[in-house]
Amino acid sequence: MSQRLSVVIVNFCTPDLTIACVKSLLQHRVASPEDIIVVENASGDDSAARIRAGVACTLIEASENRGYGDGLNIGVRAARHELVLCLNPDTYFTNDDVLSVSGIFAHEPKLALLGLDLRYPSGERQYSARRDYSLLDVLLRRTGLGNTRLGSRFIDRHLMKNAWDNGLFSADWVMGTGFVVRRAAFEAVGGMDTEFFLYMEDVDLCRRLRDSGWRVAASPEIQLIHDHQRASGKKLWSKAAQLHLHALRVFMRKHRVPLLPPASGVVPRR
Repeated sequence: MSQRLSVVIVNFCTPDLTIACVKSLLQHRVASPEDIIVVENASGDDSAARIRAGVACTLIEASENRGYGDGLNIGVRAARHELVLCLNPDTYFTNDDVLSVSGIFAHEPKLALLGLDLRYPSGERQYSARRDYSLLDVLLRRTGLGNTRLGSRFIDRHLMKNAWDNGLFSADWVMGTGFVVRRAAFEAVGGMDTEFFLYMEDVDLCRRLRDSGWRVAASPEIQLIHDHQRASGKKLWSKAAQLHLHALRVFMRKHRVPLLPPASGVVPRR
């Protein structure tokens, strides 16, 4: 490797998933134990003890849970390397392809954040690179209107489904489930905004990076398995959905969200 990776994983009541994620990193030699930083985000259970006993890593115990973004900020501050791989606990690698990001970032000096090709264990693509939200996108994704022929066309556009066939491409934002960030860019925009607590801090981070002149992109060549069941989807009154809607309100106070999506354009490529 021409440039080593630091890894940050934020744990909250998911020690078994965190341990499995770290084991996949060690198995494929993505990072050394001292460069795998697990932030135990004040779970209030035995997560810290189980992680410490279950796997070799650098464990940081937060004094209080101030949200996912704050946990990630703690981890990035402790990182030793310029490129930081940020992962949710419910992810794992099946190979070492992520090590190629060193060359990608070296070739792209304005690249701040690179999203990975998230896949469910079945192999189905999650379409983790997205276009900016419009209010119509939010409505379609949270109601049955998204299942109509016209609605599905708008959703496919938002999910950038036609962008994954020809190599690295620019995106408005990528899911925070798994991405690599240039630490200098992350720090230049102040890291994650902790006002969100949970959800949409990734959308906000990418918007601020782009507004500051950095590039956000995604790579179809680097797959990350995401063993996840969506919790904040169309059940409008679930706790997860309410947290997501709160995050949307915070986002709309900070950024303009148009009523309709802007006209489609060509996907910029390197």
